[in-house]
Amino acid sequence: MDVADPLAAYNKRRCPPMDIYRRHRPVHAGAGHLRPDEPRVLEEWSGFAYELAGTAPNLAAAQDWVNALQFGDDPAT
Repeated sequence: MDVADPLAAYNKRRCPPMDIYRRHRPVHAGAGHLRPDEPRVLEEWSGFAYELAGTAPNLAAAQDWVNALQFGDDPAT
């Protein structure tokens, strides 16, 4: 943190946990690697919390959605 920046603590809190801007979770809970053919909930970091962004029909589609965010893209868009 930059001690000279008065908003440094605020900006640090706006970063997603472990710098993960997009994530997916199984609809019916459980481990993410089990039952790869079941639907997934897609969540995106809004700057304050993860928000529902949609659903994916299976694990492969969810992983494609997560990986579609390329390095350098603005996650807020």
